[in-house]
Amino acid sequence: MWIWRSAMLLPVLVAAALSAGCILTADIPDPALEIPSGYKAAQTTRADALPKLDWWRGFRSPELTGLMEEAQTVNLDIAAAAARIVQADEQSRIAGAALLPSVSIGGQEAYFRTSGSSLSGLTNRGREIVNYSGTLSAASYEIDFWGKNRDAALAAVETASASRFDRDVVALTTLASVANAYFQVLASQDRIRVAERNIASAVRILDALKQRLSAGTGTDLDVAQQESVLANQRATVPPLRQTLAQNINALATLVARPPESVNVKGGSLNRITAPRVTPGLPSELLTQRPDIRRQEAQLASATANVGSARAQFFPSITLTAQGGYQSPALVALFTPNAAFFNLAGGLTQPIFDGGRILGNFETTRARQDELLQTYRKTVVSAFADVDNALIAVRQTAERLRLQREVVATSRRAFELSEQQLQAGTADIIIVLNTQLTLFQAEDVLAQAQLARLQAIVSLYQALGGGWEPRIERAGNAL
Repeated sequence: MWIWRSAMLLPVLVAAALSAGCILTADIPDPALEIPSGYKAAQTTRADALPKLDWWRGFRSPELTGLMEEAQTVNLDIAAAAARIVQADEQSRIAGAALLPSVSIGGQEAYFRTSGSSLSGLTNRGREIVNYSGTLSAASYEIDFWGKNRDAALAAVETASASRFDRDVVALTTLASVANAYFQVLASQDRIRVAERNIASAVRILDALKQRLSAGTGTDLDVAQQESVLANQRATVPPLRQTLAQNINALATLVARPPESVNVKGGSLNRITAPRVTPGLPSELLTQRPDIRRQEAQLASATANVGSARAQFFPSITLTAQGGYQSPALVALFTPNAAFFNLAGGLTQPIFDGGRILGNFETTRARQDELLQTYRKTVVSAFADVDNALIAVRQTAERLRLQREVVATSRRAFELSEQQLQAGTADIIIVLNTQLTLFQAEDVLAQAQLARLQAIVSLYQALGGGWEPRIERAGNAL
Protein backbone atom coordinates (compact mmCIF):
# COMPACT_ATOMS: atom_id res chain seq x y z
CA MET A 1 0.00 0.00 0.00
CA TRP A 2 1.32 3.50 -0.74
CA ILE A 3 -0.06 6.70 0.76
CA TRP A 4 0.29 10.29 -0.40
CA ARG A 5 -1.14 13.19 1.55
CA SER A 6 -0.87 16.83 0.60
CA ALA A 7 -2.91 19.97 0.96
CA MET A 8 -2.36 20.61 -2.76
CA LEU A 9 -4.28 17.39 -3.51
CA LEU A 10 -7.57 18.70 -2.13
CA PRO A 11 -8.78 20.76 -5.16
CA VAL A 12 -8.02 17.89 -7.50
CA LEU A 13 -9.94 15.41 -5.37
CA VAL A 14 -12.97 17.67 -5.06
CA ALA A 15 -13.10 18.21 -8.81
CA ALA A 16 -12.82 14.48 -9.40
CA ALA A 17 -15.63 13.78 -6.97
CA LEU A 18 -17.90 16.26 -8.72
CA SER A 19 -17.26 14.83 -12.16
CA ALA A 20 -17.19 11.13 -11.31
CA GLY A 21 -20.08 8.68 -11.44
CA CYS A 22 -20.55 5.01 -10.73
CA ILE A 23 -18.41 4.09 -13.72
CA LEU A 24 -17.89 0.59 -12.42
CA THR A 25 -21.48 -0.34 -11.63
CA ALA A 26 -22.27 -3.66 -13.25
CA ASP A 27 -25.46 -4.26 -15.20
CA ILE A 28 -27.79 -7.07 -14.24
CA PRO A 29 -26.90 -10.00 -16.50
CA ASP A 30 -29.36 -11.12 -19.14
CA PRO A 31 -31.07 -14.32 -17.89
CA ALA A 32 -31.58 -15.41 -21.51
CA LEU A 33 -35.00 -16.90 -20.80
CA GLU A 34 -37.46 -18.03 -23.40
CA ILE A 35 -40.86 -16.62 -22.47
CA PRO A 36 -43.69 -18.62 -24.05
CA SER A 37 -46.52 -16.76 -25.73
CA GLY A 38 -49.12 -18.71 -23.76
CA TYR A 39 -49.58 -21.54 -21.32
CA LYS A 40 -49.77 -25.00 -22.83
CA ALA A 41 -52.62 -26.00 -20.53
CA ALA A 42 -54.60 -22.75 -20.87
CA GLN A 43 -57.78 -22.83 -22.88
CA THR A 44 -58.21 -19.06 -22.95
CA THR A 45 -56.31 -15.90 -22.10
CA ARG A 46 -59.31 -13.63 -21.54
CA ALA A 47 -58.70 -10.97 -18.92
CA ASP A 48 -62.11 -10.75 -17.23
CA ALA A 49 -61.39 -13.63 -14.85
CA LEU A 50 -57.87 -12.74 -13.75
CA PRO A 51 -57.28 -13.19 -10.00
CA LYS A 52 -58.61 -10.34 -7.88
CA LEU A 53 -56.69 -8.95 -4.94
CA ASP A 54 -59.22 -10.51 -2.56
CA TRP A 55 -59.34 -13.74 -4.58
CA TRP A 56 -60.64 -15.79 -1.65
CA ARG A 57 -64.00 -14.03 -1.83
CA GLY A 58 -64.66 -15.94 -5.04
CA PHE A 59 -65.40 -19.05 -2.97
CA ARG A 60 -68.41 -17.26 -1.46
CA SER A 61 -67.74 -18.34 2.14
CA PRO A 62 -68.07 -15.59 4.77
CA GLU A 63 -66.28 -17.72 7.36
CA LEU A 64 -63.33 -18.33 5.01
CA THR A 65 -63.18 -14.62 4.20
CA GLY A 66 -63.06 -13.76 7.89
CA LEU A 67 -60.24 -16.23 8.53
CA MET A 68 -58.28 -14.91 5.55
CA GLU A 69 -58.57 -11.30 6.67
CA GLU A 70 -57.66 -12.20 10.23
CA ALA A 71 -54.60 -14.16 9.11
CA GLN A 72 -53.31 -11.18 7.13
CA THR A 73 -53.23 -9.03 10.26
CA VAL A 74 -52.21 -11.45 13.02
CA ASN A 75 -50.30 -14.34 11.43
CA LEU A 76 -46.95 -14.71 13.18
CA ASP A 77 -45.01 -15.75 10.08
CA ILE A 78 -46.17 -12.60 8.30
CA ALA A 79 -45.26 -10.53 11.36
CA ALA A 80 -41.77 -12.06 11.41
CA ALA A 81 -41.36 -11.30 7.69
CA ALA A 82 -42.42 -7.70 8.34
CA ALA A 83 -39.78 -7.46 11.09
CA ARG A 84 -37.18 -8.66 8.58
CA ILE A 85 -38.20 -5.76 6.32
CA VAL A 86 -37.43 -3.31 9.12
CA GLN A 87 -34.05 -4.96 9.66
CA ALA A 88 -33.23 -4.75 5.95
CA ASP A 89 -34.29 -1.08 5.80
CA GLU A 90 -32.01 -0.21 8.69
CA GLN A 91 -29.13 -2.14 7.12
CA SER A 92 -29.75 -0.10 3.99
CA ARG A 93 -29.52 3.08 6.06
CA ILE A 94 -26.25 1.89 7.59
CA ALA A 95 -24.80 1.09 4.16
CA GLY A 96 -25.87 4.47 2.79
CA ALA A 97 -24.14 6.32 5.64
CA ALA A 98 -20.77 5.84 3.89
CA LEU A 99 -21.93 8.19 1.11
CA LEU A 100 -22.06 11.12 3.54
CA PRO A 101 -19.31 12.61 5.67
CA SER A 102 -19.29 11.91 9.38
CA VAL A 103 -19.47 15.28 11.14
CA SER A 104 -19.02 15.82 14.87
CA ILE A 105 -18.86 18.78 17.17
CA GLY A 106 -16.80 18.97 20.31
CA GLY A 107 -15.71 21.28 23.07
CA GLN A 108 -12.82 21.08 25.50
CA GLU A 109 -11.40 22.88 28.49
CA ALA A 110 -7.77 22.03 29.27
CA TYR A 111 -6.09 23.10 32.54
CA PHE A 112 -2.49 22.39 33.39
CA ARG A 113 0.29 23.86 35.61
CA THR A 114 4.02 23.88 34.98
CA SER A 115 6.38 22.73 37.71
CA GLY A 116 8.09 25.27 39.98
CA SER A 117 11.91 25.63 40.35
CA SER A 118 14.44 27.34 42.64
CA LEU A 119 17.46 29.07 41.09
CA SER A 120 19.97 31.45 42.81
CA GLY A 121 17.68 31.92 45.74
CA LEU A 122 14.76 32.81 43.50
CA THR A 123 11.66 30.66 43.55
CA ASN A 124 9.64 30.05 40.38
CA ARG A 125 6.18 28.90 41.37
CA GLY A 126 5.34 27.67 37.85
CA ARG A 127 2.58 28.73 35.48
CA GLU A 128 -1.09 27.86 35.39
CA ILE A 129 -2.52 27.59 31.87
CA VAL A 130 -6.17 27.20 30.81
CA ASN A 131 -7.07 26.52 27.17
CA TYR A 132 -10.59 26.44 25.67
CA SER A 133 -11.48 24.99 22.29
CA GLY A 134 -14.59 24.27 20.18
CA THR A 135 -14.27 22.15 17.03
CA LEU A 136 -16.32 20.89 14.09
CA SER A 137 -14.77 17.80 12.48
CA ALA A 138 -15.40 15.77 9.32
CA ALA A 139 -13.46 12.61 9.95
CA SER A 140 -11.91 10.69 7.04
CA TYR A 141 -14.63 11.02 4.38
CA GLU A 142 -14.02 8.71 1.42
CA ILE A 143 -14.93 10.23 -1.93
CA ASP A 144 -16.89 7.61 -3.81
CA PHE A 145 -15.02 8.17 -7.08
CA TRP A 146 -15.28 4.54 -8.20
CA GLY A 147 -18.80 3.92 -6.90
CA LYS A 148 -17.77 1.43 -4.23
CA ASN A 149 -19.94 2.87 -1.48
CA ARG A 150 -22.79 3.70 -3.82
CA ASP A 151 -22.91 0.14 -5.08
CA ALA A 152 -22.77 -1.19 -1.52
CA ALA A 153 -25.71 1.06 -0.61
CA LEU A 154 -27.58 -0.05 -3.75
CA ALA A 155 -27.00 -3.69 -2.79
CA ALA A 156 -28.53 -3.01 0.63
CA VAL A 157 -31.52 -1.25 -0.97
CA GLU A 158 -32.14 -4.22 -3.27
CA THR A 159 -31.84 -6.59 -0.32
CA ALA A 160 -34.51 -4.56 1.47
CA SER A 161 -36.67 -4.80 -1.64
CA ALA A 162 -36.18 -8.57 -1.66
CA SER A 163 -37.34 -8.64 1.97
CA ARG A 164 -40.58 -6.96 0.94
CA PHE A 165 -41.22 -9.56 -1.74
CA ASP A 166 -40.29 -12.26 0.76
CA ARG A 167 -43.03 -10.95 3.01
CA ASP A 168 -45.44 -11.25 0.07
CA VAL A 169 -44.31 -14.84 -0.48
CA VAL A 170 -44.97 -15.63 3.19
CA ALA A 171 -48.36 -13.93 3.06
CA LEU A 172 -49.40 -15.82 -0.08
CA THR A 173 -48.27 -19.13 1.41
CA THR A 174 -50.17 -18.35 4.61
CA LEU A 175 -53.38 -17.50 2.78
CA ALA A 176 -53.15 -20.67 0.70
CA SER A 177 -52.62 -22.65 3.89
CA VAL A 178 -55.69 -21.06 5.49
CA ALA A 179 -57.84 -21.90 2.45
CA ASN A 180 -56.57 -25.48 2.23
CA ALA A 181 -57.00 -26.09 5.97
CA TYR A 182 -60.53 -24.66 5.87
CA PHE A 183 -61.48 -26.85 2.92
CA GLN A 184 -60.01 -29.82 4.80
CA VAL A 185 -62.33 -28.98 7.67
CA LEU A 186 -65.34 -28.94 5.35
CA ALA A 187 -64.24 -32.17 3.65
CA SER A 188 -63.84 -33.90 7.01
CA GLN A 189 -67.30 -32.76 8.08
CA ASP A 190 -68.77 -33.99 4.78
CA ARG A 191 -67.03 -37.35 5.08
CA ILE A 192 -68.24 -37.73 8.67
CA ARG A 193 -71.81 -37.05 7.54
CA VAL A 194 -71.41 -39.54 4.70
CA ALA A 195 -70.08 -42.13 7.15
CA GLU A 196 -72.98 -41.52 9.53
CA ARG A 197 -75.51 -41.91 6.70
CA ASN A 198 -73.80 -45.07 5.58
CA ILE A 199 -73.83 -46.39 9.16
CA ALA A 200 -77.58 -45.75 9.30
CA SER A 201 -78.03 -47.60 5.98
CA ALA A 202 -75.91 -50.50 7.23
CA VAL A 203 -78.01 -50.68 10.40
CA ARG A 204 -81.19 -50.89 8.28
CA ILE A 205 -79.72 -53.71 6.22
CA LEU A 206 -78.62 -55.50 9.39
CA ASP A 207 -82.11 -55.21 10.91
CA ALA A 208 -83.62 -56.60 7.71
CA LEU A 209 -81.21 -59.55 7.72
CA LYS A 210 -82.00 -60.27 11.37
CA GLN A 211 -85.71 -60.29 10.52
CA ARG A 212 -85.03 -62.76 7.69
CA LEU A 213 -83.05 -64.88 10.13
CA SER A 214 -85.95 -64.85 12.58
CA ALA A 215 -88.32 -65.81 9.78
CA GLY A 216 -86.09 -68.69 8.76
CA THR A 217 -85.22 -67.22 5.33
CA GLY A 218 -81.80 -65.89 6.32
CA THR A 219 -78.60 -67.28 7.74
CA ASP A 220 -76.17 -66.44 10.50
CA LEU A 221 -73.52 -65.89 7.83
CA ASP A 222 -75.58 -63.13 6.22
CA VAL A 223 -75.94 -61.38 9.58
CA ALA A 224 -72.25 -61.78 10.41
CA GLN A 225 -71.19 -60.33 7.05
CA GLN A 226 -73.40 -57.30 7.52
CA GLU A 227 -72.17 -56.82 11.08
CA SER A 228 -68.63 -56.74 9.65
CA VAL A 229 -69.66 -54.08 7.13
CA LEU A 230 -71.24 -52.01 9.90
CA ALA A 231 -68.17 -52.32 12.14
CA ASN A 232 -65.84 -51.25 9.31
CA GLN A 233 -68.02 -48.24 8.58
CA ARG A 234 -68.02 -47.17 12.23
CA ALA A 235 -64.22 -47.53 12.34
CA THR A 236 -63.84 -44.88 9.63
CA VAL A 237 -65.30 -42.14 11.82
CA PRO A 238 -62.53 -41.65 14.48
CA PRO A 239 -59.76 -40.88 11.91
CA LEU A 240 -62.07 -38.38 10.22
CA ARG A 241 -62.78 -36.66 13.53
CA GLN A 242 -59.05 -36.58 14.21
CA THR A 243 -58.39 -34.95 10.83
CA LEU A 244 -61.15 -32.44 11.53
CA ALA A 245 -59.63 -31.46 14.87
CA GLN A 246 -56.12 -31.24 13.43
CA ASN A 247 -57.18 -28.85 10.67
CA ILE A 248 -59.13 -26.67 13.08
CA ASN A 249 -55.99 -26.49 15.22
CA ALA A 250 -53.97 -25.63 12.09
CA LEU A 251 -56.35 -22.75 11.41
CA ALA A 252 -55.92 -21.59 14.99
CA THR A 253 -52.14 -21.50 14.53
CA LEU A 254 -52.47 -19.57 11.27
CA VAL A 255 -54.55 -16.89 13.00
CA ALA A 256 -52.22 -16.86 16.02
CA ARG A 257 -54.74 -18.09 18.55
CA PRO A 258 -54.89 -21.12 20.83
CA PRO A 259 -57.30 -23.82 19.59
CA GLU A 260 -59.52 -23.30 22.63
CA SER A 261 -60.41 -19.79 21.46
CA VAL A 262 -61.16 -20.70 17.84
CA ASN A 263 -64.64 -21.76 16.80
CA VAL A 264 -64.82 -22.94 13.20
CA LYS A 265 -68.38 -23.79 12.24
CA GLY A 266 -67.51 -25.14 8.81
CA GLY A 267 -70.39 -26.56 6.82
CA SER A 268 -70.16 -28.42 3.55
CA LEU A 269 -68.07 -28.32 0.40
CA ASN A 270 -71.37 -28.32 -1.50
CA ARG A 271 -71.89 -24.72 -0.39
CA ILE A 272 -68.56 -23.51 -1.72
CA THR A 273 -68.48 -21.84 -5.10
CA ALA A 274 -65.61 -22.82 -7.39
CA PRO A 275 -64.47 -19.58 -9.07
CA ARG A 276 -63.21 -19.55 -12.64
CA VAL A 277 -59.70 -18.21 -13.06
CA THR A 278 -57.70 -17.41 -16.20
CA PRO A 279 -53.90 -17.24 -15.98
CA GLY A 280 -53.22 -14.29 -18.26
CA LEU A 281 -49.96 -14.34 -20.22
CA PRO A 282 -46.67 -15.91 -19.09
CA SER A 283 -44.89 -12.58 -19.51
CA GLU A 284 -47.23 -11.05 -16.93
CA LEU A 285 -46.29 -13.72 -14.42
CA LEU A 286 -42.81 -12.18 -14.07
CA THR A 287 -44.31 -9.12 -12.39
CA GLN A 288 -46.99 -10.97 -10.39
CA ARG A 289 -45.14 -13.78 -8.63
CA PRO A 290 -43.50 -12.41 -5.47
CA ASP A 291 -40.90 -15.17 -5.42
CA ILE A 292 -39.75 -14.15 -8.91
CA ARG A 293 -39.57 -10.50 -7.84
CA ARG A 294 -37.65 -11.54 -4.71
CA GLN A 295 -35.07 -13.46 -6.74
CA GLU A 296 -34.80 -10.54 -9.16
CA ALA A 297 -34.08 -8.14 -6.30
CA GLN A 298 -31.51 -10.52 -4.82
CA LEU A 299 -29.81 -10.77 -8.23
CA ALA A 300 -29.75 -6.96 -8.46
CA SER A 301 -28.20 -6.81 -4.98
CA ALA A 302 -25.53 -9.34 -5.96
CA THR A 303 -24.79 -7.36 -9.14
CA ALA A 304 -24.30 -4.18 -7.13
CA ASN A 305 -21.97 -6.07 -4.80
CA VAL A 306 -19.90 -7.09 -7.83
CA GLY A 307 -19.49 -3.41 -8.73
CA SER A 308 -18.51 -2.56 -5.17
CA ALA A 309 -15.99 -5.43 -5.05
CA ARG A 310 -14.48 -4.37 -8.39
CA ALA A 311 -14.02 -0.81 -7.16
CA GLN A 312 -11.78 -2.06 -4.36
CA PHE A 313 -9.01 -2.62 -6.91
CA PHE A 314 -8.74 1.15 -7.41
CA PRO A 315 -7.36 3.92 -5.20
CA SER A 316 -9.25 5.01 -2.12
CA ILE A 317 -9.53 8.81 -1.94
CA THR A 318 -10.25 10.31 1.46
CA LEU A 319 -10.71 13.77 2.90
CA THR A 320 -10.45 14.97 6.48
CA ALA A 321 -11.28 18.42 7.74
CA GLN A 322 -11.38 20.15 11.07
CA GLY A 323 -12.15 23.69 12.08
CA GLY A 324 -13.06 25.66 15.15
CA TYR A 325 -11.88 28.09 17.77
CA GLN A 326 -9.12 27.87 20.36
CA SER A 327 -8.28 30.45 23.02
CA PRO A 328 -6.80 30.62 26.53
CA ALA A 329 -9.65 32.93 27.49
CA LEU A 330 -13.25 31.81 27.36
CA VAL A 331 -14.49 35.33 26.50
CA ALA A 332 -12.20 35.42 23.44
CA LEU A 333 -13.01 31.90 22.23
CA PHE A 334 -15.23 32.90 19.31
CA THR A 335 -13.24 35.88 18.07
CA PRO A 336 -11.74 35.82 14.53
CA ASN A 337 -8.20 35.56 15.86
CA ALA A 338 -9.08 32.32 17.71
CA ALA A 339 -10.28 30.50 14.57
CA PHE A 340 -8.35 27.63 13.06
CA PHE A 341 -8.90 24.92 10.41
CA ASN A 342 -7.06 22.18 8.61
CA LEU A 343 -7.82 20.12 5.51
CA ALA A 344 -6.13 16.97 4.28
CA GLY A 345 -6.57 14.72 1.29
CA GLY A 346 -5.25 11.18 0.95
CA LEU A 347 -4.98 8.53 -1.71
CA THR A 348 -4.36 4.87 -0.97
CA GLN A 349 -3.72 2.37 -3.75
CA PRO A 350 -3.71 -1.37 -2.99
CA ILE A 351 -0.57 -3.09 -4.31
CA PHE A 352 -0.35 -6.40 -2.45
CA ASP A 353 -2.90 -7.84 -0.04
CA GLY A 354 -2.35 -11.58 -0.41
CA GLY A 355 -5.28 -11.97 -2.82
CA ARG A 356 -7.94 -10.68 -0.44
CA ILE A 357 -9.50 -8.18 -2.86
CA LEU A 358 -9.34 -10.58 -5.80
CA GLY A 359 -10.85 -13.37 -3.71
CA ASN A 360 -13.67 -11.10 -2.57
CA PHE A 361 -14.33 -10.04 -6.17
CA GLU A 362 -14.45 -13.60 -7.47
CA THR A 363 -16.71 -14.60 -4.57
CA THR A 364 -19.22 -11.86 -5.37
CA ARG A 365 -19.16 -12.81 -9.05
CA ALA A 366 -19.81 -16.44 -8.19
CA ARG A 367 -22.66 -15.35 -5.89
CA GLN A 368 -24.09 -13.29 -8.73
CA ASP A 369 -23.94 -16.29 -11.07
CA GLU A 370 -25.60 -18.49 -8.43
CA LEU A 371 -28.48 -16.05 -8.03
CA LEU A 372 -28.78 -15.71 -11.80
CA GLN A 373 -29.28 -19.45 -12.15
CA THR A 374 -31.67 -19.44 -9.19
CA TYR A 375 -33.65 -16.64 -10.82
CA ARG A 376 -33.86 -18.56 -14.08
CA LYS A 377 -35.01 -21.71 -12.28
CA THR A 378 -37.62 -19.73 -10.33
CA VAL A 379 -39.07 -18.33 -13.56
CA VAL A 380 -39.11 -21.69 -15.33
CA SER A 381 -40.61 -23.35 -12.25
CA ALA A 382 -43.29 -20.65 -12.11
CA PHE A 383 -44.40 -21.44 -15.66
CA ALA A 384 -44.50 -25.15 -14.77
CA ASP A 385 -46.48 -24.39 -11.59
CA VAL A 386 -49.15 -22.56 -13.57
CA ASP A 387 -49.40 -25.31 -16.18
CA ASN A 388 -49.59 -27.97 -13.48
CA ALA A 389 -52.28 -26.02 -11.65
CA LEU A 390 -54.28 -25.53 -14.85
CA ILE A 391 -54.08 -29.24 -15.60
CA ALA A 392 -55.10 -30.05 -12.03
CA VAL A 393 -58.09 -27.70 -12.20
CA ARG A 394 -59.29 -29.21 -15.45
CA GLN A 395 -58.70 -32.84 -14.47
CA THR A 396 -60.16 -32.52 -10.97
CA ALA A 397 -63.25 -30.92 -12.50
CA GLU A 398 -63.60 -33.87 -14.87
CA ARG A 399 -62.96 -36.32 -12.04
CA LEU A 400 -65.64 -34.62 -9.94
CA ARG A 401 -68.16 -34.83 -12.79
CA LEU A 402 -67.49 -38.53 -13.31
CA GLN A 403 -67.53 -39.29 -9.60
CA ARG A 404 -70.95 -37.71 -9.25
CA GLU A 405 -72.16 -40.10 -11.94
CA VAL A 406 -70.61 -42.98 -10.00
CA VAL A 407 -72.43 -41.91 -6.84
CA ALA A 408 -75.74 -41.53 -8.68
CA THR A 409 -75.57 -45.00 -10.24
CA SER A 410 -74.27 -46.59 -7.05
CA ARG A 411 -77.07 -45.07 -5.02
CA ARG A 412 -79.67 -46.33 -7.48
CA ALA A 413 -78.20 -49.83 -7.37
CA PHE A 414 -78.16 -49.82 -3.56
CA GLU A 415 -81.73 -48.57 -3.32
CA LEU A 416 -82.91 -51.29 -5.70
CA SER A 417 -81.05 -53.99 -3.78
CA GLU A 418 -82.47 -52.72 -0.49
CA GLN A 419 -86.00 -52.80 -1.90
CA GLN A 420 -85.46 -56.36 -3.09
CA LEU A 421 -84.10 -57.28 0.34
CA GLN A 422 -87.22 -55.94 1.98
CA ALA A 423 -89.29 -57.92 -0.49
CA GLY A 424 -87.30 -61.06 0.25
CA THR A 425 -86.07 -61.53 -3.32
CA ALA A 426 -82.55 -60.06 -3.09
CA ASP A 427 -79.29 -61.96 -3.17
CA ILE A 428 -77.33 -61.03 -0.03
CA ILE A 429 -74.07 -60.86 -2.02
CA ILE A 430 -75.57 -58.25 -4.32
CA VAL A 431 -76.78 -56.24 -1.31
CA LEU A 432 -73.34 -56.31 0.29
CA ASN A 433 -71.60 -55.30 -2.92
CA THR A 434 -73.94 -52.42 -3.74
CA GLN A 435 -73.76 -50.90 -0.26
CA LEU A 436 -69.96 -51.10 -0.16
CA THR A 437 -69.77 -49.54 -3.61
CA LEU A 438 -72.04 -46.69 -2.55
CA PHE A 439 -70.14 -46.10 0.71
CA GLN A 440 -66.83 -45.84 -1.12
CA ALA A 441 -68.24 -43.72 -3.95
CA GLU A 442 -69.72 -41.12 -1.59
CA ASP A 443 -66.47 -40.88 0.39
CA VAL A 444 -64.44 -40.52 -2.81
CA LEU A 445 -66.85 -37.81 -3.98
CA ALA A 446 -66.06 -35.69 -0.91
CA GLN A 447 -62.34 -36.15 -1.58
CA ALA A 448 -62.84 -35.20 -5.23
CA GLN A 449 -64.61 -32.00 -4.21
CA LEU A 450 -61.70 -31.19 -1.88
CA ALA A 451 -59.14 -31.87 -4.63
CA ARG A 452 -61.04 -29.56 -6.99
CA LEU A 453 -60.98 -26.64 -4.55
CA GLN A 454 -57.35 -27.22 -3.59
CA ALA A 455 -56.40 -27.21 -7.27
CA ILE A 456 -58.02 -23.79 -7.62
CA VAL A 457 -56.10 -22.54 -4.57
CA SER A 458 -52.91 -23.91 -6.14
CA LEU A 459 -53.67 -21.97 -9.31
CA TYR A 460 -54.10 -18.75 -7.34
CA GLN A 461 -50.81 -19.45 -5.57
CA ALA A 462 -49.02 -20.27 -8.84
CA LEU A 463 -50.23 -16.98 -10.31
CA GLY A 464 -48.87 -15.03 -7.36
CA GLY A 465 -52.16 -14.32 -5.63
CA GLY A 466 -54.37 -11.40 -6.59
CA TRP A 467 -53.53 -9.09 -9.50
CA GLU A 468 -53.90 -5.34 -9.64
CA PRO A 469 -56.70 -4.23 -11.98
CA ARG A 470 -55.45 -3.32 -15.41
CA ILE A 471 -55.65 0.36 -16.24
CA GLU A 472 -56.56 -0.24 -19.85
CA ARG A 473 -59.41 -2.55 -18.83
CA ALA A 474 -60.73 0.08 -16.43
CA GLY A 475 -60.46 2.70 -19.16
CA ASN A 476 -62.32 0.56 -21.68
CA ALA A 477 -65.12 -0.01 -19.18
CA LEU A 478 -65.78 3.70 -18.84
